[in-house]
Amino acid sequence: MIPLSLLDLSPISAGSNAGVSLGNSLDLAQHAERWGFQRYWLAEHHGMAGIASAATAVLIAHIAAGTSTLRVGAGGIMLPNHAPLIIAEQFGTLEALHPGRIDLGVGRAPGTEPATSRALRRNSTVQVEQFPQDVAELIGYFKKDNQNSPVHAIPGEGLDVPVWILGSSLFGAQLAAHLGLPYAFASHFAPGQLMDAIKVYRQQFKPSAALAEPYVMLGISVFAADSDVEAELLASSWQQTFVNLYKGTPGQLPPPTANYMSSLSPMEQAMLNDVLACTLVGTADNIHQQITAFVDQTGADELMITSQIYDHRARLHSYEIVADTLMSANN
Repeated sequence: MIPLSLLDLSPISAGSNAGVSLGNSLDLAQHAERWGFQRYWLAEHHGMAGIASAATAVLIAHIAAGTSTLRVGAGGIMLPNHAPLIIAEQFGTLEALHPGRIDLGVGRAPGTEPATSRALRRNSTVQVEQFPQDVAELIGYFKKDNQNSPVHAIPGEGLDVPVWILGSSLFGAQLAAHLGLPYAFASHFAPGQLMDAIKVYRQQFKPSAALAEPYVMLGISVFAADSDVEAELLASSWQQTFVNLYKGTPGQLPPPTANYMSSLSPMEQAMLNDVLACTLVGTADNIHQQITAFVDQTGADELMITSQIYDHRARLHSYEIVADTLMSANN
């Protein structure tokens, strides 16, 4: 098997609040460290009632301070929302505080809807088309030979902060290949161009000072439990989240609902089958078989697992099942 990592959106369950969610995230990270997960990434989203990770760098600092060996990072920072210098300073500070443990994944989507996006950026002239230039500027701030630049990231300059390109299309694959950077594909919610993106990235990859050979990390959603029925029930919260987004009525992570899929219209079922094609549901044996098949199909170098589960204890147990079945296979 291959390295396993964890993506956390710090979900706010219905009836709960952000403080509880952030405490649950630290608890999950501490468990993940003991279970042998390689990375713990948090994602930047804004204005979403069910996600508490908007101030991503702040939360990374909280998680890194509460762990000791786990790599902690962003999966990702939505770079069009920020000046590259600000991100270099933030992640330079994180790296100075936690040497050798910080990752910086960057994406070009806003991570929110248009009105909130405008409020974040203030400058309406910023466009996602500037993303390649922003990535190059960001990387430049970390270089050791940046002394001749009129602008410096302190902390940041000369520090080893690995930069990843995140994406769900061929654009990100091409950019990561051109820059010689590791590539993380968001197959856990946008799997449509998965195989094409992997092919493009590997075929077009140019070795760089950061990376000698292509490296692909793929996102998958996993809902593991002691029975298939329970696992299907846990997955229904995530299914409801996507249906609510589809209807334009997003909210907090809803409690699970039995037989949820059968209650949906054919159009809603088809939508879920598309966006959640890389979602694995079942008991330990079933999850092991599904992950093995997924790795065989894609040739992934690393998997990043996310489990948006309503009950924190059930979420912990789902990750523990993955760790027990797959980490033991690694050994």
